[in-house]
This record gives sequence, C-alpha cells and structure tokens, in this order.
Amino acid sequence: MQKTSLIALARHELAHAREASSGRSAKTVFGGHEHQLRQTLIALKAGESLAEHANPGEATVHVLEGRVLLRAAEASWNGSPGDLLAVPAGLHSLDAIKDSVVLLTVVKSR
Repeated sequence: MQKTSLIALARHELAHAREASSGRSAKTVFGGHEHQLRQTLIALKAGESLAEHANPGEATVHVLEGRVLLRAAEASWNGSPGDLLAVPAGLHSLDAIKDSVVLLTVVKSR
C-alpha cells in the first residue's frame, strides 16, 4: 500500500510552480502510462493555465487549493477548494484565477 499526503505534496508543487518560468508544476501520484487510471497533482500560479487540449478519457478535477476556471466550448465552471469538476468530453482548458492546486484524475479510454 502507498500513502501520499496530498496537502504536503500540494505545498511542495505550488512552491515549485511559483519559482518555475512556466508558472506550473505537476507530479503523478498514482498510475502512469502503463495504467488506465492516472492521478496527477497540478499546481498553477495565478494567471497561468493549461491551454486547450483534448480529453484522453473520463476525467475529474478536484480543487485542493485556490480558484480555477474550467472552460469547454461556450461553457465554463468555477472551482474552489473542495469542488470536484467533471471534465467534459472534447477540448477544454483550465485557468488559475488564484495560485491553485488540483488533483486531476483520468481514466484513459482503451
């Protein structure tokens, strides 16, 4: 069994994001290329974003810290700590309104 403190990891990755020229940092906490399920902790400085990209399968974004905006086509959803956002199929993007940390969970389509 593996135990991970998401709170400690969030602090660590957000510190990296604040120092990085890209304004972001990420770490896979479960799964990977060889698994269908992948969970990745993503930290973004305020004003940074994950540009529009396609969804590799079913996905959710769990907001751990900060405030984000998930956009898809003409719709958008605000996320605050504790919110779980279901990522719609198709192209979407994620903007950090404040310094933010999210847990992205993806089940890749076969």
